[in-house]
Amino acid sequence: MTDLGYYCMMIAFLFSSYAFLGPYMGLSRKGVMLRSVENAITAVFVLLTVASIALLYALVTRDFQVEYVANHTSRELPLFYTISAFWAGQDGSLLLWAWLLSLFSYIVVLQNRYKNRELMPYVISVLSATELFFLILLIFPSNPFSRLPFVPENGQGMNPLLQNPGMIFHPPTLYLGYVGFTIPFAFAISALITGQLGEGWLKSTRGWIIFSWYMLGIGILLGANWAYQVLGWGGYWAWDPVENASLMPWLTGTAFLHSIMIQEKRGMLKVWNMVLIIVTFLLCIFGTFITRSGIISSVHAFARSSIGYYFIVFIIISGAYSFYLVNKRKGGLSSEKHLDSLLSRESSFLFNNLILVGGAFAVFWGTIFPIVSEAVRGVKITVGPPFFNKIMTPIGFLLLFLTGICPLISWSKATWSNFRRNFLIPTISSILFFIILLVAGINHIKAAISFSLCFFVFITILLEYYRGTRARMQLLGEGVIRAFVNLNLKNRRRYGGYLIHIAMLMIFVGITGSSAFSIEKEVVLKKGESIEINSYRITYSDFKIERKINKFIAQAELIVTNNEKQIGIMKPVKAFYLNQMDQPVSEVFIRMGLKEDLYAILAGYEEFGRTAIFKFLVNPLVLWIWIGGAAMTAGTIIAVWPERKR
Repeated sequence: MTDLGYYCMMIAFLFSSYAFLGPYMGLSRKGVMLRSVENAITAVFVLLTVASIALLYALVTRDFQVEYVANHTSRELPLFYTISAFWAGQDGSLLLWAWLLSLFSYIVVLQNRYKNRELMPYVISVLSATELFFLILLIFPSNPFSRLPFVPENGQGMNPLLQNPGMIFHPPTLYLGYVGFTIPFAFAISALITGQLGEGWLKSTRGWIIFSWYMLGIGILLGANWAYQVLGWGGYWAWDPVENASLMPWLTGTAFLHSIMIQEKRGMLKVWNMVLIIVTFLLCIFGTFITRSGIISSVHAFARSSIGYYFIVFIIISGAYSFYLVNKRKGGLSSEKHLDSLLSRESSFLFNNLILVGGAFAVFWGTIFPIVSEAVRGVKITVGPPFFNKIMTPIGFLLLFLTGICPLISWSKATWSNFRRNFLIPTISSILFFIILLVAGINHIKAAISFSLCFFVFITILLEYYRGTRARMQLLGEGVIRAFVNLNLKNRRRYGGYLIHIAMLMIFVGITGSSAFSIEKEVVLKKGESIEINSYRITYSDFKIERKINKFIAQAELIVTNNEKQIGIMKPVKAFYLNQMDQPVSEVFIRMGLKEDLYAILAGYEEFGRTAIFKFLVNPLVLWIWIGGAAMTAGTIIAVWPERKR
């Protein structure tokens, strides 16, 4: 079965080569050649599907002669995590990347059977070139079907930190975002090659752009939630290089998503949009490179390998060719209109773009600085969270402010009187809110500013809903509920976007609260002893050790009271996996609430639990980050939901 998988990758390589070169060899017979390369795309998808099934079969049947299976699974590993081992290692994750790209390419071919026929030969060529790159990696340096000269009795098992439900959802969701951005990139390059530089390629890829942006964003939140519940340090974001690698394309993708609105409405920023989608694609490849090359130290990265050089070459070639095309076509990318005023929606979108790109560059520089310092001075200097927090805090404030301005400012040119009228209520409300926070005892000025800006943006969005609903009530005679519902149904893209903005406010609130007001205590307790943290009293009551399927667990029992009333029992765990007994994993216990989370970690124990070391945290408002993710999902669904055809 594994031999079948390897041969399928080899044949897929041949079909991808044909699809890549076909458009250039058969331009005189476009119709026939295009159908032919479309069939080649279908063949690549089928072949890589068979290869993926072959690897899954080897994992599930515990074929330990396959090196990848032996390195990432064991007989004790539950089936749930055995399947997730498909993307737990370098070779399997690259196969997942290649398979997803073949699936997306196949869907693009189906979507464009009868449209975009001038663009499609080059769209297929760009997609196939990217597919070829990953197939080269899979066939040569990272073959997931490599076999050992012997059959081990058991595999090494999966890293204990990866044996979590987050492993099922977080990596594939990120890959969906990474791979998805290849589609608008391919259409952009094909538009540059053919000279069809209007809004056609944007309209054809709008769904892909939103899908990829959403998947990348949700993937980041799922990763943050996984870190919060598994790593046992009480946080969800550490500015780790691999975390940064996913944030950078999301920031530039967010800028692109906003910028294309200006091109559609005003015919402006065409060069900028081309540059943004190229940079976003390259950052997706760069993120994959960081994870798999091991060139930067990270808790998420794989071991250092020569595979990084392949990525560097691909990034350089792709970037050089893409920017060559942009320079070649810059005459056709000139704006149809110009920026009339700094006091306009176009300018607010442009400032928003510049800040997002500036944030992405700051994260990029902080991420690669260890590489640069080692190359220049011979010493690897790591940039820590203080650098990123110092840079990104003012950037976050500016983005919040512009998020509030954009909905209320008009296109082209706004008058000062209109500007004052629209922003009088939000501005006064946010100032009063800031004063209330100070009076209430919030003496953390940055946190107060952040909360006030969130309130400012919320009021501006609320006013948009109010004005739209009132207009429908007055013009169409609808009741308030019907008017509100129809307002959203008739303007799904706009009001879905507003709901996404509200979701981002929730995330900002959660980040602000947990960053500014978190309380932490680490103590040694004997059974029966207690500790007080904030308004909670926590008593260490019991301890036990149990054998599970593939691990031993040491579990402490803590009784939690608040104002002399028992509110629950917490059971933090220290897990010892059979194949990695020397790598215990903390399984934290979290009491979640809208106001705050109570977070308990069993850090260690002595004398079979007679004495135990605990770490407790009170993390305010963290739950709002995850609620924001749910709201972002709802807003995205509303924004992309197709209109009913008349």
